[in-house]
Amino acid sequence: MRGWQKIGGVLLLMLLLAGLTGCGGSNPQGNGAGAGTQANSSNTSTGKPRYSVALEATFAPFEFRDMKTGEFTGFDIDLIKAIGQVEGFDVDIKEMGFDGIITALQTNNVDLAISGISIDDERKKAVDFSLPYYQSGLVVAVKADNNTIKGFDDLKGKKIAVQINTTSAKEAKKIPGAMVTELDKVPDMFLELKNGGVDAVVNDLPVTAYYIKQGNNDVKIVGDIRSAEYYGIAVPKGKTEILQKINDGLKAIKANGQYEELYKKWFGQEPPAFLPGEPPQQKS
Repeated sequence: MRGWQKIGGVLLLMLLLAGLTGCGGSNPQGNGAGAGTQANSSNTSTGKPRYSVALEATFAPFEFRDMKTGEFTGFDIDLIKAIGQVEGFDVDIKEMGFDGIITALQTNNVDLAISGISIDDERKKAVDFSLPYYQSGLVVAVKADNNTIKGFDDLKGKKIAVQINTTSAKEAKKIPGAMVTELDKVPDMFLELKNGGVDAVVNDLPVTAYYIKQGNNDVKIVGDIRSAEYYGIAVPKGKTEILQKINDGLKAIKANGQYEELYKKWFGQEPPAFLPGEPPQQKS
C-alpha cells in the first residue's frame, strides 16, 4: 500500500457491506508458477483470441470456487469475462499461488492476472496495470471474545497472520515487535486465528467482511480501515495491445452499466462514481 491514512469507521462500512453475496500483495518476486501455459492462443471453436488469466482462488468474494459446482466464481471472474465479451476475447483461468502471479507475468507464462492485486509502486516496476477497478483497505480481525485488541495500534508485539507477499504482509511487518506469520491462503489465516496460533489477522476489508458473513461469527473486525488502495488488472510489461483491450473493456462496461450491475451483485451497494478509473485527486 502507499501512504497510510485512516478512512471512515468500520461499523459504517460493515453496514454498507451487509448485502455481500459473493486481495492484494507487494513483492514482485515470487515462486515460479504457470510453466507450460501457452499464452494468447486462439479458441478454435470461436476464432477469438484466448488469454490465459492468473488468479489465486481463495480470495472471496473476488475469486473462489463454487462449493457445489467446483467452478471459479466471484467479482473478478465476472469482470474479466464481461471485458472479454465486449472486447472479443475468451479467457482461460490459471489458478496458482498468489506469490507466483507476478513471476508468471514477468516470464510471459500468462497473459494477464486479476486476483485482487493492489496497485503499488513496487509492482508497477514489474508489470503494467489497468485502470483501477476496485477501492479497498486493510482491517484487523480478531476472535469475537477478544476485547484487548481494538485496532492497528494494539498490534505491537502481537502474533499476526497475513497472506504471503500481500500489502497486508507489508503493513504488518511495519508494526513494532509483531511476529508475522505469512500463509498461502485466506482460509488458512482465519484457521490459525481460531486455533489460537495468532492474535489477529490483517487482511482486505471486503474479503474479511465476506468471510464473517458466511457464518463465521466467532471472528470480528476491530478498529478503523487503514489506507485506500486500488485493485488493477496486471499484464506483462510491453503488452500494450492486451492492456489497451482491458482498459477499453473497463470503460465499455462502465458505460453500458455492466460494471455497476456486477458491483451491486457482489457487494450490495453502488460503486464509487470514478470506478473503473483513476481516483479523484485529494486536496492538500
